[in-house]
Amino acid sequence: MRCTISGTLRLLLRASTTGLIFSGLTLSHVANAQTAQDDFDSCKAGLQQRAVEGGVSEPIAQQVFSKIKYQPRVIELDRSQPEFVQTFPGYFSKRVNDWRINKGRELAAKHKELLADLTKKYGIPAHYLLAFWGLETNFGGYKGKMPVLDSLATLACDPRRSTFFSKELITAVKLLEAQSLDQERMVGSWAGAMGHTQFMPSAYAAYAVDGDNDGQINLWDSEADALTSAANFLAQLGWQPGFRWGREVMLPESFDYRLLGYSNRKSVTEWNDMGVTKAKGDALGESDIASYLVMPAGHEGPTFLAYPNFRVIMRWNNSEFYAIAVGRLADRIAGDGKMIASLPDLPAYSRNHIIALQQSLNARGIDVGGADGILGPATREGIRQFQLSQDMVADGFPSLSVMEALGVTITPNS
Repeated sequence: MRCTISGTLRLLLRASTTGLIFSGLTLSHVANAQTAQDDFDSCKAGLQQRAVEGGVSEPIAQQVFSKIKYQPRVIELDRSQPEFVQTFPGYFSKRVNDWRINKGRELAAKHKELLADLTKKYGIPAHYLLAFWGLETNFGGYKGKMPVLDSLATLACDPRRSTFFSKELITAVKLLEAQSLDQERMVGSWAGAMGHTQFMPSAYAAYAVDGDNDGQINLWDSEADALTSAANFLAQLGWQPGFRWGREVMLPESFDYRLLGYSNRKSVTEWNDMGVTKAKGDALGESDIASYLVMPAGHEGPTFLAYPNFRVIMRWNNSEFYAIAVGRLADRIAGDGKMIASLPDLPAYSRNHIIALQQSLNARGIDVGGADGILGPATREGIRQFQLSQDMVADGFPSLSVMEALGVTITPNS
């Protein structure tokens, strides 16, 4: 009996202690959450004052900021890094697909008159406007679900990029007042991109246009406003009317892969004279237009000759993958066929794989900077140097053979 009572006392004491610990953790969590909320409320009050000083009327500022809420999920998304490195075949096949091509053609017919007017006024062909629309929001099918002002305020009150997002928030509030927008309908990405074309507030304020002439610029509800604004934006970014984005090409067998990339720009005539042809083997012809070669999936995948409008697309979204997807989706909407080169079957590299690759290159005296798991220009150039030293095709691409030669083991979930 004594033993049973002693065991019971021990269980009761253990339960009591555990409860106190759990209670302490809960209280600590609540206290931290309350501190974060207090900090946000204080920051929000300061932002409200700045909005008024920036020209927003006091009644509108008070009404708008009283509804703005802290969104912890936004901070989580801002801090998160993808586990795997996106490969071009995976990226491209998800974006340039039959559904988007067919939908783009359907909408080209629906907005035929408007698109013709936009091409005449801004110099942007219809199929490019449709391609941007398709990639940004699935032609308006998904514009995001986060309350834009909440997201911007949350990021504005976070020290990491406070200056940038504070300006974007105040610009967004000014837009709300000037265009009589509905705060509840202002939803978008977690970073504050808005509407059919996913404009940040600064782009909205600088480039958005009233395309349907109703006296209001509304990129959520007006397709005409969104398409007109996209045309104006691209024209202001420097789009060259009458020129393509680029094209798929074929390289000669003796090609020097060190000539890939933006730093090796040449005229179309020069590439033609070096034996570069169109994808089906036809001559490129003669032109003084500056261009450069992009090989997003290594020498076993497609190669593209990028013209100045390619860089304009990258000013919208600074990604070669994105620019190729816009260009090719535009081509397909306009009636062009599939790419000639096939997309290679590439493994899904994790960030840890790329970190190991970078560490191995640095250890061999090929300086690629810090091992951050990002496959940027310095890492690609480092791979190219290593490939040259090993008599491999120097395409700067981390193929399985390159990984193996550098001692990087590719295993699932590593």
